[in-house]
Amino acid sequence: MQRTELVLKLIVAIIQPTKLDVVRSALKRAGIENMTVCDGRGYARQRGQTPTFRGHEYSANLLRKIAVEVVVHDDRLERVIDMLTTVARTGPDGAIGDGKVFVLPVDNTIRLSDKTSGPEAV
Repeated sequence: MQRTELVLKLIVAIIQPTKLDVVRSALKRAGIENMTVCDGRGYARQRGQTPTFRGHEYSANLLRKIAVEVVVHDDRLERVIDMLTTVARTGPDGAIGDGKVFVLPVDNTIRLSDKTSGPEAV
């Protein structure tokens, strides 16, 4: 009997810092409790815009962003992407600077504590 192996994917969601709590809650509701969160700075299409803070314009060379990384089995991938693209938006139509979602293949996973490898290690 041939066993179909589950494929793992790494989802990296670059989001606005204000959306971290809602994204984390949505991931938890989806049954995903393992994640890595990184704080960083960057820019993409919003480069060249002059934001206003408390009535004063300022130059925003690098803007604060959050990277949320989760590893999921392939059978949950679309559901997690749909959830992320819904809850991480800053409005019903989204806005420049809301972020991006990247999906990468995961060749293997090894749990350090007991050396379990493969999809079971996630």
